[in-house]
Amino acid sequence: MNSFDKHRDSVATIATSADNSRLLNVLVVDDSAIVRQVLVSVLSEQRGFCVNVAADPLIAFDKMKKFLPDVILLDLEMPRMDGLTFLEKLMSQNPVPVVVCSGLTGPRTEAAIRALEIGAVDIITKPKVGVRGFLEESAVLLEDTVRAAATARVTKFRRLRKERSSYHNADVVIPPAVPSSSAQHRDKIIAVGASTGGTEALLQVFEQMPRDCPGIVAVQHMPEGFTAAFAKRLDGICRIEVKEAADGDKVLPGCAYIAPGNRHTLVRRLGSGYFLEVRDGSLVSRHRPSVNVLFRSVAQAAGASAIGVLMTGMGDDGADGLLEMKQAEAFTIAQDEASCVVFGMPREAILRGAVNEVLPLSNIPSAILRNSLASKS
Repeated sequence: MNSFDKHRDSVATIATSADNSRLLNVLVVDDSAIVRQVLVSVLSEQRGFCVNVAADPLIAFDKMKKFLPDVILLDLEMPRMDGLTFLEKLMSQNPVPVVVCSGLTGPRTEAAIRALEIGAVDIITKPKVGVRGFLEESAVLLEDTVRAAATARVTKFRRLRKERSSYHNADVVIPPAVPSSSAQHRDKIIAVGASTGGTEALLQVFEQMPRDCPGIVAVQHMPEGFTAAFAKRLDGICRIEVKEAADGDKVLPGCAYIAPGNRHTLVRRLGSGYFLEVRDGSLVSRHRPSVNVLFRSVAQAAGASAIGVLMTGMGDDGADGLLEMKQAEAFTIAQDEASCVVFGMPREAILRGAVNEVLPLSNIPSAILRNSLASKS
């Protein structure tokens, strides 16, 4: 029995949907009464949430003695104690999944990335308007983010460096096609997808990549405005160059491209190489950017010359796309349950038969390099 068969059998009996039999306790910590009202109203309209609020971290600590939250929605700029200090104290004393609710500009973006390093699970953008202006897509993303955070294993985190809406598939962005299985005269390319817990996972993969590795294109579910700061942080740590993807970028060896928040990123073939197409479009698998969109485009552009990697995250984004990559004779990898913060996306790919190997996070970089070298012949 091969690696895929073993792991498919081991997860086949796991329920594919979250247990919503009890209320999820959410604590909103924000000094803005308007923001608190918006977040409470949106979550309260969805079944399964019990929401409490605190105007600053000191009030939050006091409320947590009586109200143990499953998830905390945290502002970073508050009176009496800033959000980062609160987060550090929380993660060192009594870790709870934290989602940062941040603005988009300047130092706020950098602070949000720092919060991920400390142990925050995810980032959402702070609503700018009242409930009526809080678009349906934003409400869907908020609900999904909170539910994903509630399932996260916060002890897995380490510091980076000491529907009522329609559920679309990739067809709304890139139509299906029958890719050629021939890999002749095509450069190697690596496609990676991740969500909750993925900032840590991407770091561990990228920092093991040599300067001559094949070009990498990655989707990390993250809001608009934060992916550039995240790419910049990785670029300062890793040997390879890491940047936010831009429309028309040529995919070069030794470079990794992070799909920008709120835009889909596709790979197109140009001769033996590849370039990137960054575009708007509907949510796909409840996300924009979507891993399914990236993976389908890579299956069509690269076929057997590609390696697909699906890592930690809630939901099923990337599972169908990874299957399309495997069917196009790409080599496919899923992160195993033990090393995932949330074993959702990889599990769904395994159940679909989309995976050649299921590996712990620590073994994924060597598997990528082994397969990229093996297929050069």
